[in-house]
Amino acid sequence: MTSKRAIISGVGHYLPEYIMTNKELESYVDTNDEWIRSRTGISERRILKDSGKGTSFMAEKAAIEALADAGVPANEIDAIILATVTPDYMFPATAALVQKRIGADNAYAFDLSAACSGFLFALSNGAMMIESGRAKKVLVIGADKMSAIVDFTDRTTCILFGDAAGAVVLEAGEEGGIIDFVHHTEGDEQCMLYQPAGGSIRPATEETVKNKEHYIRQDGRSVFKKATEGMADVSLEIMERNNLSGDDIAWLVPHQANLRIIDATARRMGIDKEKVMINIGKYGNTTAATIPLCLYDWKNQLKKGDNLVLSAFGGGLTWGAIYLKWSK
Repeated sequence: MTSKRAIISGVGHYLPEYIMTNKELESYVDTNDEWIRSRTGISERRILKDSGKGTSFMAEKAAIEALADAGVPANEIDAIILATVTPDYMFPATAALVQKRIGADNAYAFDLSAACSGFLFALSNGAMMIESGRAKKVLVIGADKMSAIVDFTDRTTCILFGDAAGAVVLEAGEEGGIIDFVHHTEGDEQCMLYQPAGGSIRPATEETVKNKEHYIRQDGRSVFKKATEGMADVSLEIMERNNLSGDDIAWLVPHQANLRIIDATARRMGIDKEKVMINIGKYGNTTAATIPLCLYDWKNQLKKGDNLVLSAFGGGLTWGAIYLKWSK
């Protein structure tokens, strides 16, 4: 086995057609467009309203587009890692459903749950498979149908989230690729960001459904503070590990949770706002899909050799950063 770098050879995405504006949310909760935009940077988000369609539907679409962009047939994929907190079912894995639908007959597939850090954790795991020589091509997907676990009468959460999927193809390459990563976890025993019921501690009952315990809940103030510190710290950490300054970075690719968190991270890294990928205004927080969505939206502006720092913070609590050099 020979060690090689994992490069991104293809990028894909999927966005539901339905656009939910801040104005529409005014009919659900006591809020308004100015209040939401000033505190989060969000103007609208996409919602998958199609009956009977879930995370696997969006993930499949993003995967097909990424494979086409890379020029890689599905049967050449060795592994599929799908980051999500909104799987179609508790089991089978949503990745397994995607594997079947796209015809990746030679791939093994599994889900990875790390909330908003999920795509980064999946990307680094896929990279390690390729670096070890155990896999030649890995499909990494971030997809979440957050509208399935959002209570649209809860102002603290319903304004934030949207539905989407993003995917990349990883291959072995000689130049550039994923150079380094730093990941952290701190068990959230205080339950600052979680879904109370539906797991083995509180299985679904009439009471849990009545009490809306199958929806996401968060302590917004505590999560905001932790996320602001975590994303900024880990982004600076990976820069220092690789002797990078703000001038060396072509793009910061941040998780799109809150515009104020993104701005704080960029300031800490010494990066101008013009070098930060921001699309939260159009899509909201799509959890595991935000970072691959950014890569898709900016792919025509990326140049071979560009230094990128990908950074995220999510439930778990989890946070991390990846340093990669663009290879396309």
